[in-house]
Amino acid sequence: METFGISSVNGNLISSSYNNSPHLSNMNSSVSLKTSFICNVNNSKILFSPNFRSSTKRITVPKIRSFSANNSKKLSQQNLKDGFQDDRIARISSAIRLIPDFPKPGIMFQDITTLLLDPKAFQDTIDLFVERYKNKDITVVAGTEARGFIFGPPIALAIGAKFVPMRKPKKLPGEVISEEYTLEYGTDKLEMHVGAVQAGERALIVDDLIATGGTLCAGIRLLERVGAEVVECACLIELPELKGRDRLGNKPLFILVSAV
Repeated sequence: METFGISSVNGNLISSSYNNSPHLSNMNSSVSLKTSFICNVNNSKILFSPNFRSSTKRITVPKIRSFSANNSKKLSQQNLKDGFQDDRIARISSAIRLIPDFPKPGIMFQDITTLLLDPKAFQDTIDLFVERYKNKDITVVAGTEARGFIFGPPIALAIGAKFVPMRKPKKLPGEVISEEYTLEYGTDKLEMHVGAVQAGERALIVDDLIATGGTLCAGIRLLERVGAEVVECACLIELPELKGRDRLGNKPLFILVSAV
């Protein structure tokens, strides 16, 4: 862990100091999320989303890989409001690798496989979701193909819910219902087994990332067709510039990391 001392006034960086102290200091509630600043340490760009308005504060964060400011990750403003002001979200964010020009030029791919290689960050991810949903009487956790299958089952087990996979066409062996959704070039479908979810059940939809929101919208329609109540959608990462959140209508969306 690396410790940075930061002095700021109204969000403007005045000075900073750095040492290898292992001691974690508390982040108090005096934060501003309107702007961000970047400081360079050992030629790595470290993004601090909260700007500290008051006098010198000390925070401890994991060492973060160097990445472009235009494609950096920040803590979710929603989570800061919800009280997740601890080192878990910083650890999760730093464990997600950015791959430029994948799967095609111009795309900055959010690679969660590096998070899966970090048991602590992976556990933190599951724990934060479980803490949010354990007392919401959810009976169904629906995971969308494919990375929703990674995060959905451990969440379902921890909160005592069943896990229901939502898959691409011709992947489920039994009778299915389908919902079509729009892609950048064409359409695709999401399918769910008939009888997997009963009318009146309370459902959570889980995926790793929300971009345009098409997959989550299809999942919502599938569940509502059988009479389930979609309590919330949960994603590890949001790409806010694609405005997928807006397509969900009045369905709440909970995310841990916002990619900007």
